[in-house]
Amino acid sequence: MGDCKSVSPTLEGEEDLIAAAQKIVIALETKRNLTGDARKILADLGTQLSSIAKLSENKKDEVEDEEEGGLGEIKERLNVVQDKVMNWEVDESMIWDCGSEEAYDYVKAVDEAQKLIEILESLCLDGDGEESELLRRAHDVVHTAMVRLEEEFRHMLVQNRQPFEPEHVSFRSSEEDVETEGSVISFGDELVEDSVPRDSISRRSSEDFVINLVHTSVIPDLQCIAKLMFDSNYDRECTQAFISVQKDALDDCLFMLEVEKLSIEDVLKMEWANLNSRIRRWIWVMKIFVRVYLASEKRLSDQIFGGFDSCSSICFVEASKSPMLLLLNFGEAIAIGPHQPEKLVRMLGMYEVLADLMPDIDALYNDEIDSYVRNESQDVLRRLGYSVKATFLEFENLVASNISTNPFPGGGIHHLTRYVMNYLRTLTDYSETLNLLLKDSGKENSVTFSPDLNPTVEDNSSISSSFCVSPTALHFRSLISILQCNLDEKSKLYKEDSLRHLFLMNNIHYMTQKVKDSELRTILGDEWIRKHNWKFQQQAMNYERATWSSILSLLRDEGIHYPGSTSVSRTLLKERMQSFYVAFEEIYKIQTAWLIPDIHLREDLRISVSVKVIQAYRTFVGRHLNNLSDKSIKYSADDLENFLLHLFEGSPRSLNSFHRK
Repeated sequence: MGDCKSVSPTLEGEEDLIAAAQKIVIALETKRNLTGDARKILADLGTQLSSIAKLSENKKDEVEDEEEGGLGEIKERLNVVQDKVMNWEVDESMIWDCGSEEAYDYVKAVDEAQKLIEILESLCLDGDGEESELLRRAHDVVHTAMVRLEEEFRHMLVQNRQPFEPEHVSFRSSEEDVETEGSVISFGDELVEDSVPRDSISRRSSEDFVINLVHTSVIPDLQCIAKLMFDSNYDRECTQAFISVQKDALDDCLFMLEVEKLSIEDVLKMEWANLNSRIRRWIWVMKIFVRVYLASEKRLSDQIFGGFDSCSSICFVEASKSPMLLLLNFGEAIAIGPHQPEKLVRMLGMYEVLADLMPDIDALYNDEIDSYVRNESQDVLRRLGYSVKATFLEFENLVASNISTNPFPGGGIHHLTRYVMNYLRTLTDYSETLNLLLKDSGKENSVTFSPDLNPTVEDNSSISSSFCVSPTALHFRSLISILQCNLDEKSKLYKEDSLRHLFLMNNIHYMTQKVKDSELRTILGDEWIRKHNWKFQQQAMNYERATWSSILSLLRDEGIHYPGSTSVSRTLLKERMQSFYVAFEEIYKIQTAWLIPDIHLREDLRISVSVKVIQAYRTFVGRHLNNLSDKSIKYSADDLENFLLHLFEGSPRSLNSFHRK
């Protein structure tokens, strides 16, 4: 060693002091002007200093003799320690598996070796002496022990790992819901998937779910090994062993949770059915992984390395960073993917679960060294939020640009109407999140309409005059207005005005019922419902007018009298009755093929038509019964009433084969 210490610094200091004093006495004795008394005092002082110097020399010799004896004792102690450590190198069994007594003896041996190193390093070494050789041997013993302790540390973590099977019913039940729910059907179809159950995203602290990742009985042993390795400056080897084992453990956890390592490119190429399933699992896994396994991993790191400054945080971050970034990478891939409408509900679920977990993530990664994972989580959250907003606005564009070239069969509820309204109903579960994400989105910039597809002035005035309209309500109203404009365009494809009105009546009624019977009512309000009730009722009246006004005009007396007389012409009356039956049969033939899917709406319209037509028919026939023969009356009022019950069933019928009984 380059810089050597004195064997006995105290004795060497005393010798130097005595020598200096003797020189002073000699110098003073040479002075000529000293008195006799002074010379006597100096002579006595010199004699005393000589005595002291001799005693110091004897003391030095005694110390050196003692040290030569002490070095032998150190050698003997080192031999014992080395034997204990090396014996275990021959034995293939693990020390801690052999019992606490064996482990305790080994720890004592390592501790003894560390103490011997401290003693040997305090001696003055010239680099070639016996002390230097003993120090080298002691370091070799400690190194061998540290390699063994690292192996024991890894073995203990692996062998005492607890099962990764989730133990919390709330999470497991959520996962089962993932498997049993339906799937989203592509844009234009009538079904929309329900969201993940809302109670599965509970705002609870990570501490509620912490589990033991390794058996609690080995924690003291792990702490003991960590302390020995840190005290011997093998802290890097100890922490790397922990990081390596726990990273593998967390990777195994994700494997058991069926999370695959996918690149962003892999995700972007994935078919929607497969991607949808993976998103649902991601939502479930994120809650378990952060609130259970990461929280538990953090506690384990603190238990073992909590007494060593920032080592606990470093170990936790390095062990969890890779699996956590794997999950975040999937979230980023979804966020940067195409803004398809079927993805919106899933992205909202991802956004909400990540936003809900951000306090947990902040608490787990709360130091500067932890900031990367925390920042990545926040970045993915922002990207998901932006993608949700962009996807909703893109959905508005898709609804506005959905063009039909053929009329919808039977005038029923269009697939687009079903899709949009069920879509909005599903989104009500995320209204608070949508309020947050859509609040800065001005409606004037959201969609570019063609002149024929602009929302009505009435709808816009209703929105502007509403009190404290939420961003979600504003966008929902706008989307429904876009849908209504689109439906109005589709209705123009019908040749019959009556079918055009029936189509609009069906679709507006469907929209109104969806709002009335769901949480959409809370968002859009009762005033919206009242206005749209009036709208579909207006279309029903327009249908009756377009269909039955002309046929009811045949049941009036105008045109059945002789010219210039008030007498009824039987011929003209017979022709009038024949015209009525032909017109009725034509309506029956056509409109039995038309469809009103809602039973109550169908019955209401039938009753309304029946009251008008049957009453007019009975009155007309009763008034002219004396001028009509039995053959002229083809159908009774009861017959016509029964025929009207066949309308709007969606199955075409004919009265050509009807025979009165």
